[in-house]
Amino acid sequence: MDLNRLIQHSNFEWEIPTAGDMLVPVIIYASEQLVRDMDDKVAIQAVNVATLPGIVKASYAMPDAHWGYGFPIGGVAAFDPDEGGVVSAGGVGFDISCGVRTLLTGLQRHHIEAVKNKLADDLYNTIPAGVGSTGGIHLKLREMDDMLRGGAQWALQRGFARPEDMARIEEAGCMAGAEPAQVSEHAKKRQQDEMGTLGSGNHYLEVQEVKDIYDTEVAAAFGIGLGDIVVSIHCGSRGLGHQIGTEFLKDMVIAAPQHGIHLPDRELACAPINSPLGQKYLGAMRAAINCALANRQILTHLTRCVFEKLLPDATMSLLYDVSHNTCKLEEHLIDGQRRKVYVHRKGATRAFGPGHPDIPEALRNVGQPVLIGGSMGTASYILVGAKDNDQRSFSSACHGAGRAMSRHAAVKQWRGRTVVDDLASRGIVVRSPSLRGVAEEAPGAYKDVSEVVEVADRAGLANKVARVEPLICIKG
Repeated sequence: MDLNRLIQHSNFEWEIPTAGDMLVPVIIYASEQLVRDMDDKVAIQAVNVATLPGIVKASYAMPDAHWGYGFPIGGVAAFDPDEGGVVSAGGVGFDISCGVRTLLTGLQRHHIEAVKNKLADDLYNTIPAGVGSTGGIHLKLREMDDMLRGGAQWALQRGFARPEDMARIEEAGCMAGAEPAQVSEHAKKRQQDEMGTLGSGNHYLEVQEVKDIYDTEVAAAFGIGLGDIVVSIHCGSRGLGHQIGTEFLKDMVIAAPQHGIHLPDRELACAPINSPLGQKYLGAMRAAINCALANRQILTHLTRCVFEKLLPDATMSLLYDVSHNTCKLEEHLIDGQRRKVYVHRKGATRAFGPGHPDIPEALRNVGQPVLIGGSMGTASYILVGAKDNDQRSFSSACHGAGRAMSRHAAVKQWRGRTVVDDLASRGIVVRSPSLRGVAEEAPGAYKDVSEVVEVADRAGLANKVARVEPLICIKG
């Protein structure tokens, strides 16, 4: 990205000032090197977002930002419904409510080492992964509607959760306002056999070791210590979410001119929040959020079953589950006034700071856990929402490392078998149904997650708590 078009406010904050059709400026949180390495399309897309009706404050790009569909991945924007604000399917993404949850095992590395290969095999054989993967659960359409309304709370009723899990999930495990009737029959059929599956792409289940602690007080509140073994699960709403995004994007492109909306890019297709189409999309999107929450909960249950058989002393309590790829109605302080706005987070994580009422009571004094997945074979991070980050990015932070090259380019540069062997030499066991998929997700295809996290910390978006490194990676 060309730095000459940017105004630098600090070492980690850059601005593209309002010009042309822009209603607000663009704010990019990144180091100078991360900005230089960003594709120019990130700036183009962030500027396009800044032209959408009803946008407030700024169009934001997180330090892991890269080119996406409509919005940049790592894009954050809020819209006021009383000012003609819009909701954009491209501002949420296709994998609606893709997210990360982390489980605490109560174990240390020596407990894992003796059974590591067996544990990897059992997890791989128990948890379906890969393109088009299906699980052992088949939902009839009526059961599908119950799941889309209930989310992880539905999973609890089905015996896939512990009651205490619900307090450690966004929205207490169930997104209000879901409307299964707005989800097409085709989307539902795509999901009938996909509950409890990882899918493909950058989705994973990892057994990880806590290698560094940066904040002992917050780490203690989170229940993590040096050398602890945790399990992280990264996946979303699978085929259902993708189908919802595809269908509503088409409808929004057609409807935009009827509402007087000029789209600088068809991929930014949107509808007024208060319009019938906008409300239909929100109802369907919330149903997809519940699908993702239920899916990660079933995967948690399957993971617990594997550990219970092989490592029965494991506690497997839930630290937290946080989504990215959402649009949520939230109250934020804007220009000195509390306003309710619809916050789009596209490849960005909610990161409420200390004291926020939506944080579980046990964690409210320290802040919301922010779970940042690295690329395959590299570190991941546990952060906490920073104080006053509401004024920086609508309480949002990065969601991962962010791609540095396309999957097509990665396959040209790496071979899956070589990646697996290289990671094995470092003590990391990989299980995947697709060596091509492994090559697409090679560590070198991503930005340096440590630099991304450092920027998030120093920019005041979320503060570092712990660094974890993988021992086992189940890859889609």
